[in-house]
Amino acid sequence: MESYIQNLFAERIGGKDFGKDNVLYKFEKIKRAKKAAKMKFPDIELIDMGVGEPDEMADDFVLEVLSKEVYKHENRGYSDNGIQELKDEILKYMDNVFGVKNLDPLTEVIHSIGSKPALAYIASVFINPGDVTLMTTPGYPVTATHTQWYGGNVEKLPLLEENNFLLDLSKIPREIANKAKILYLNYPNNPTGAQATKNFYREVVDFAFDNEIVVVQDAAYAALTYGDKPLSFLSIKGSKDVGIEIHSFSKAFNMTGWRLAFVAGNELIVSGFAAVKDNFDSGQFIPIQKAGIHCLKNPEITEKIRIKYERRLSKMVDILNSIGFNARMPGGTFYLYIKIPKGIKDGIKFSSAEEFSQYLIKEKLISTVPWEDAGNYIRMAACFEAFKDGEISLEEENRILNEVKNRLEEVEFIFFNLF
Repeated sequence: MESYIQNLFAERIGGKDFGKDNVLYKFEKIKRAKKAAKMKFPDIELIDMGVGEPDEMADDFVLEVLSKEVYKHENRGYSDNGIQELKDEILKYMDNVFGVKNLDPLTEVIHSIGSKPALAYIASVFINPGDVTLMTTPGYPVTATHTQWYGGNVEKLPLLEENNFLLDLSKIPREIANKAKILYLNYPNNPTGAQATKNFYREVVDFAFDNEIVVVQDAAYAALTYGDKPLSFLSIKGSKDVGIEIHSFSKAFNMTGWRLAFVAGNELIVSGFAAVKDNFDSGQFIPIQKAGIHCLKNPEITEKIRIKYERRLSKMVDILNSIGFNARMPGGTFYLYIKIPKGIKDGIKFSSAEEFSQYLIKEKLISTVPWEDAGNYIRMAACFEAFKDGEISLEEENRILNEVKNRLEEVEFIFFNLF
């Protein structure tokens, strides 16, 4: 007998049909394909380059800070909207790493229990039924999901290779821009690896002013850049008048799972965020915030991480290009975003990124993530595990990458004409 509860689910998550959807989403398909590949080839190592989280633990000193702070009586309670000590240190970090000055530690900075909740809360701050959120695609969908949950509409804005995966603001129809309340950006971008430029951010500021739009810049990978120095949206004149930037400790400091981030920028937006946050959570555990303070004081932690990813990504680019792919060093993140081949000379054709990704998993035991929102690409991550005797090993890293090269060289890929 079907429970009456089935008829009580909110429409935003499916209503009475909740849980009955038989559609398999791509990460579930990847999971199943990996399981099938391991069963088919039990003696062959599966190389996971699809995972999107750091492979290392947080720095030893960060762990020590957490351990010490846990035992302090004054740290036992709720932190609500965050300890002032963390806010003060955020200001110094933003100046030291990004050259962002003149943030007010009382009104223009607030912590969050990770950047994912921050991206969810922001829709609650601004979206009424019928409002529009402009979302870059491919990208992280949380703000879009919550926009729709509040009865808003999402306008997807493609990130295209011919524009270096920067949003082309001139292509946004005037009638859509006039309805929009939020413009979501994510640079360095997941999955494309693109990094924004100062000129692009200046265009964004002008666009936001002209259309009275709130800019939400998701800076989860902001400190992991290659070639150029890290760039913050808030370093651009006028940016604080139109938007906020959300920074995460997960990628920059190997603190995935610790759930710590911060929002900085426009005072009104931060105030609205704080009001919503007050009704969702009671703040992150204070010892975790204290560990975060240590990280902000020691950005060399990030530099060590950045050097590792840059080394790996460079090797991955060389390997892929030697086989015929058109891979490029990203501006940031730890991802490569690669256009799929047309097929294989034995007659197999790939009509979608998912087909190619499934082939790599099932036949070559190399796991990647397909993206088909704006062309057929796969994402390969440089945060694969390469440990020996419990330590990151350059020897193991090279072994894994050589294995990837050997497996791909066994295949005669057919590539699209790139010229």
